[in-house]
Amino acid sequence: MTGMLAAFAGSTPNIGTSLTAFGTGYRIASLTGRKVGFLCLNLKSAKTHLYLGIDKPDVTLDGVRPELRAGTMTGDKLRQYAFQSPKLGGMHVLFGNMSREQAEYYEPEDMRKLLAAAREAFDLTIADVSAYWDNAATICAMREADDRFLITTEHLSHFQEDVHRWTGQVGSQFGMKPEQFQLVLLQGHHRMGGYRVKEIRKETGCTEFAELRLLESVHLQLDSGRLDEWLAAEEKNAAAFDAVAKPLLSRLNWAQRLQKTDRPWMRRLMMHRRRGV
Repeated sequence: MTGMLAAFAGSTPNIGTSLTAFGTGYRIASLTGRKVGFLCLNLKSAKTHLYLGIDKPDVTLDGVRPELRAGTMTGDKLRQYAFQSPKLGGMHVLFGNMSREQAEYYEPEDMRKLLAAAREAFDLTIADVSAYWDNAATICAMREADDRFLITTEHLSHFQEDVHRWTGQVGSQFGMKPEQFQLVLLQGHHRMGGYRVKEIRKETGCTEFAELRLLESVHLQLDSGRLDEWLAAEEKNAAAFDAVAKPLLSRLNWAQRLQKTDRPWMRRLMMHRRRGV
C-alpha cells in the first residue's frame, strides 16, 4: 500500500503556510503514531531547518537531487535522509533546497520520483510548496496530491489576484479546479476588518474550508528555532492545528487514531467498524 499525499500552498508568500503544514503534520503524527513525512518544497525560500534551530542540515533536497536524477531514490533511502528528533515523534523532515540558484533546474520527473518515494516511505506525506506556481515542485505536488490545501487570510490582497493568477489560471491548465482545494483561513489574534469566510469562498471558488486562529506567540518560536519544542511542550499547542488536522485525519480513515490511548477495546471496536462487523 502507498501512503497519502497532502499538499499545502499559500495564496501569497509569508502568511503562515509552512507553519500550518508543519503543525498539521505534527499533530497527526502525535495522535496516531504513524509515520508522517514533511517535504519542504519551497525551492527558493526553504526555512524549515531554521524553524527547528538547525543552521546547516546534514541532508537537504538539493543534496538528494543526484539520486532523483539517477532514479535511485527509494522509500528506505528517503527515510534515512529525513531528519528526526525525539521532539518530533513520528515526524520525518526532508529539508528544502539550499542552492537557490538551482531552483529553476528541478524537473517534473525529479519531483514525481521524490513524491513516489515519499508515498513508499510514509503513511502520510505533507508537501509544503511555494505560493507561486512557476516551478515543478508546486505543480507536481498539487497535481498528485490526494488533498490540496490553500492557505490565505481575510485580507483582500492575500486571496484575490494571486489566487486567480496562480491557483486558478495555472492550476486549471493541469486539470485542477477551485472546488478541489480546501481553503484554510488564517485569522490573526486581533482581527481588524478583513473579509468574511462567505465572501472569501465566493471569490476563490473553494467549497470546503477551515478557520485557523494562531496566537502571535507561535511566531516567536519560528524566529528562535524552537517550533518543535513548542509543539511538544503542551497538548494545547499542537491542538491549535486541529481545525485542519482532524478533518484530514477523518478522511484518511485510519483505524488506530490515538497513539496514547490505553484502551485496547476502543481500538478493536474501531477495527470492527471499519470492517463493517
